[in-house]
Amino acid sequence: MTDFITARDQVVAVGRWLDGKGWAPATSGNYSVRLDDGSFAVTVSGRHKGRLTPDDVMRVDAAGESLDGKKPSAETALHLALYRAFPNAGAVLHSHSPAAVGLSRAVTGDGYTLAGHEMLKALPGIATHETSVILPIVENSQDMAVIDAGITPRLLEPGAIPAYLIRSHGLYGWGRDMAEAERVIEAIEWMFAAELAERSFR
Repeated sequence: MTDFITARDQVVAVGRWLDGKGWAPATSGNYSVRLDDGSFAVTVSGRHKGRLTPDDVMRVDAAGESLDGKKPSAETALHLALYRAFPNAGAVLHSHSPAAVGLSRAVTGDGYTLAGHEMLKALPGIATHETSVILPIVENSQDMAVIDAGITPRLLEPGAIPAYLIRSHGLYGWGRDMAEAERVIEAIEWMFAAELAERSFR
């Protein structure tokens, strides 16, 4: 578990890291950490993630209610849904890379298969590149409950990976702690870029 000060510093750092990769344009994206007192550290609504300060990280309770008077992102509800579904999840990240959004718009169906990539071994529980995983895709909505209802049952299926795409919107990934969540996001974003590069050479 993590205390608020540690989580706040992690969120500020991850915002700069994701922005530096071009995966957090404008004020997009949101990040969270499960705290040791049962509350959650989340990014304040409307902040540029590459310019976060400690004041841009706040606390909410398990129902998403602000504990310090600040306004959380509307997508905090999606973070909390993941924490409810996965009690071992310690951090959730939401990136907005061009590759993730472009790929989600270019393919049809409710999932995208990633196969044969060495980077698959960065995902929890995978020890070989000689495998494939399905990354679920859910349609975008302004109603977080609709997204939650559309994606959470699929994330609980056997063999599901700790990530999903919202079509035309971006990638969610999570892990036991911030380091694992970062690894999941980076590995999948890398595979997106590799897949799009491969398509360009065909």
